[in-house]
Amino acid sequence: MSAPAPSPLAVVDADTLPRQDEVLDQAALAFVAELHRRFTPRRDELLLRRGERRAEIARTSALDFLPETAAVRADDSWRVAPSPAALKDRRVEITGPTDRKMTINALNSGARIWLADFEDASAPTWENVITGQLNLMDAYARKVDFTDPVSGKSYALKAAGELATVVMRPRGWHLDERHLTFEGRAVPGALVDFGLYFFHNARRLIELGKGPYFYLPKTESYLEARLWNDVFVFAQDYVGIPQGTVRATVLIETITAAYEMDEILYELRDHASGLNAGRWDYLFSIVKNFRDGGARFVLPDRNAVTMTAPFMRAYTELLVRTCHKRGAHAIGGMAAFIPSRRDPEVNKVAFAKVKDDKDREAADGFDGSWVAHPDLVPIAMASFDAVLGERPNQKDRLREDVSVTAAELIAIDSLDAEPTYQGLVSAVQVGIRYIEAWLRGLGAVAIFNLMEDAATAEISRSQIWQWINAGVVFENGESATADLARKIASEELAAIRAEIGEEAFTTGKWQQAHDLLLTVALDENYEEFLTLPAYEQLRG
Repeated sequence: MSAPAPSPLAVVDADTLPRQDEVLDQAALAFVAELHRRFTPRRDELLLRRGERRAEIARTSALDFLPETAAVRADDSWRVAPSPAALKDRRVEITGPTDRKMTINALNSGARIWLADFEDASAPTWENVITGQLNLMDAYARKVDFTDPVSGKSYALKAAGELATVVMRPRGWHLDERHLTFEGRAVPGALVDFGLYFFHNARRLIELGKGPYFYLPKTESYLEARLWNDVFVFAQDYVGIPQGTVRATVLIETITAAYEMDEILYELRDHASGLNAGRWDYLFSIVKNFRDGGARFVLPDRNAVTMTAPFMRAYTELLVRTCHKRGAHAIGGMAAFIPSRRDPEVNKVAFAKVKDDKDREAADGFDGSWVAHPDLVPIAMASFDAVLGERPNQKDRLREDVSVTAAELIAIDSLDAEPTYQGLVSAVQVGIRYIEAWLRGLGAVAIFNLMEDAATAEISRSQIWQWINAGVVFENGESATADLARKIASEELAAIRAEIGEEAFTTGKWQQAHDLLLTVALDENYEEFLTLPAYEQLRG
């Protein structure tokens, strides 16, 4: 058999990494190139459509269920494909990046699912993109043992039957991979992440009794879900595996997608596994879309917007009802707490909050939920065990009692809370600390005992922007202004310098993070995604 023809893709402006050729072999690159040729033009059209829709929202300050897809919503007969065995029970899912240590710990965590993240929990350095692929390839070959160079502690996989099932999350449609180009143009990061993972692992996963399973982030419309479905159909034919082998869970983390849940499942029905209810990206999307809608769309402090807020409850209850009506899993939100090794009282309070949150989700009909740390797996597991027992899920709970109107999904002013001065301080603090770590290549970052990812930075900078542009007056009488944000940011930078010392401050990217946060938070023109200008500054 002759060797594959050289791929038309070029690796640019990137150091060659150890074992890189195992990921970027000619056959894999040829597959990614074909994905790019076939699907990037439609991706581009859909990104333009996002802008057009956003302009319409700016004009009307309203959203509604789509009249053109009413027949899909009204048709009670259709269902998504039955779950494969490996995805029937999803009662606890752990999330995290694909570095080597996390790969082992997540697979060993006791969770049913590991969301192996190339998106918000991973800063897309070339090293993270390539080594993340290698770590998953090694894990499926059971060659992923790891010894921590600092502690000397060794990590190894448990027996196959004890490992979590991997559901991989590629980057969103809006992000490009600048280090991989076709005729001088960057390939979409979503197609790079999906293509390399699928090409190298689909057949092996089938041999292991599982399959290529994916989480789809930042989806804004059913047409974007249709594009993913077409990618899956082509990819399965390309490598010669049965149609329907791929399964996808869609994150309903944009406000526009919340109005198209039925349609999104319908487009993916042969490949759909479920929907997930997020919080930070969902709130970020509300700010982004309704940023010029006036006072009734101004959000209070992010921590005041819990999943029990009326408009958030409308969203989650509609998600459960939609999923179960169509035979899909409904997956709940994130428990982001990171246990403290030094303060058991902090843990006690936080664990109680996690338990209450997971008890509520299980009682509402969710089939599973997310945690960010292995110590939270038993807490979430107990909540779902109490409701599910030996059943793998509760998709038989149809929640026919739920009825949600279009207006209820955007009734932001139904929440009895206001922005506070401390909320502004917190947004600046978390924004600077997260962005600094992201610029160093870290996407999942422990900040103030919470595991934060890029969605945290997005809601933080969006709230600063919204409060300033809405002329919010805080409880202490101070107005939200650009000068106030600059003052708080300057004070935070000085506090960080005192906290970590001059050497660590100088070797970090603190000033750069400070400047970037203020740029995206104070610019008159709202940046669609923080990660777009941040990626231009990311090295490695």
